[in-house]
Amino acid sequence: MNEAGDPQLTAMGRQGFVSVLIPAVGGQGGGVLSEWIVEAAIADGYVAHGTSIPGVAQRTGSTTYYAEVFPPRDDVTPTVSLYPVPGALDVLVAPELLEVGRMIELGFPSPARTTIITSTHRLYSIQEKVAVGDALYPTERLLEAARTFSCALHAFDALALAREHRTEVNAILLGALAGSGVMPMREDAYRAAIRAKGVSVDANLRGFDLGLAVAQNGADATAPRNGAVAPAAPVDDPRVAALPEPLRPIVRQALVRLIDYQDRRYADRYLEQLAPYVAGDGETAAHVARYLALWMSYEDAIRVADLKTRASRFARIRAEAKTPGAVVEVIDYLKPDLDEIYGILPYALVAPFARWAERRWPHGRPALAQHVRTTTVLGYLRVWLLGRLRGLRPISYRAHQERLRMAQWLSAVQQCAGWDPALAREVAHAGQLVKGYGEVRRRMFAHLERLLAASLAAAEAASRGGADFSAATRLAHDYRTLVLSGPDGELKAATLRG
Repeated sequence: MNEAGDPQLTAMGRQGFVSVLIPAVGGQGGGVLSEWIVEAAIADGYVAHGTSIPGVAQRTGSTTYYAEVFPPRDDVTPTVSLYPVPGALDVLVAPELLEVGRMIELGFPSPARTTIITSTHRLYSIQEKVAVGDALYPTERLLEAARTFSCALHAFDALALAREHRTEVNAILLGALAGSGVMPMREDAYRAAIRAKGVSVDANLRGFDLGLAVAQNGADATAPRNGAVAPAAPVDDPRVAALPEPLRPIVRQALVRLIDYQDRRYADRYLEQLAPYVAGDGETAAHVARYLALWMSYEDAIRVADLKTRASRFARIRAEAKTPGAVVEVIDYLKPDLDEIYGILPYALVAPFARWAERRWPHGRPALAQHVRTTTVLGYLRVWLLGRLRGLRPISYRAHQERLRMAQWLSAVQQCAGWDPALAREVAHAGQLVKGYGEVRRRMFAHLERLLAASLAAAEAASRGGADFSAATRLAHDYRTLVLSGPDGELKAATLRG
């Protein structure tokens, strides 16, 4: 999107210089972007300087780069600042959308004078990643804040453009900065700065021209790019066509996922287990369709090995290396615990040992750390052979345990559907708790079992005393919400009673 009010094209007449702030986390090229701006200004005859203040770490705090551009004057030596003044910033250039929110929180941009140029893609923060539930900051709210605190906004998906045209996000943002008209330098000065840097010149010039066109023409780069191809879905399956319309997109994606995970027969089993819920409440059926597919495609050692040895993974790694002809070495750091190791073996073979291990280590099994070089023949072959063991999965110990828990959840959903639709929806939604690996997954299973037991007990009591299931429904909702809110919520959820 390109939303321009009155950007007051150069700030030279207002305060005698133009200030530019670039907040960026590690690897986003914020330092190079700052250098390009300074070098472009100097090449065009202006006086410029740039500084940087490092963040705490690459993914927990951004480095802020700050540049000022002054008009050429022989009689006055400009007094420069090492840091922007809140509310007196002319340009904010953000390689990632959440950085805009952080700068707004710190008070740097203002609607009276700041032009904001940002990519709309997201690199999720630590706080967003560690939450058990959905803790992502809404993109719409970030964009609304950017509109509110800017006099001109240029927001588009620079990462999608960079991937499609094999260039870099920072080069595209430099082009958007030039195209916004807020800086006094000529376009050729930016190109000269890119050439003077001497790194990936052709790719960066290509990115600069893309960003320039987006800013000048208001092109929407947030739409799906031509290079993005969705995986083929078995849309011709008559069982999918017979489903209610709201369910079809979920089930189509589920079938693609399950066939890739195991085989067509496994996907057929998914449809069979979903069938009893299709004719009932639509929201309940949607929850079952979504969470059953995710549950049935649980990440075991076989799945991890399969994904790590796919040709597409190595092609992506080589592309990210960005150095043609370079030797790329990949080391996979694996730390499977005993559950994951014996979980892929046949149930009949390892069940006695598994029961002993659970008694011996009730609070988590020992792990075996491994560093595997998957770009060597032996390392690759070792992981590749593990990934070929999917034929063992249906008879494995892990599959046996997962099926028992799935059956427990589905049985509870069906029982609640016979009592009250709202209660069935909440119990079906509880499938959202099944996630994670190792100790996290064991903890989530324990929460699901407690939720089901408490909700069913409350519902059975209600069925005997007036059939008001609102308390049971509220209990299931509150328990799930508390668990997904984080560790403190998990402790509170454990105290809930029907």
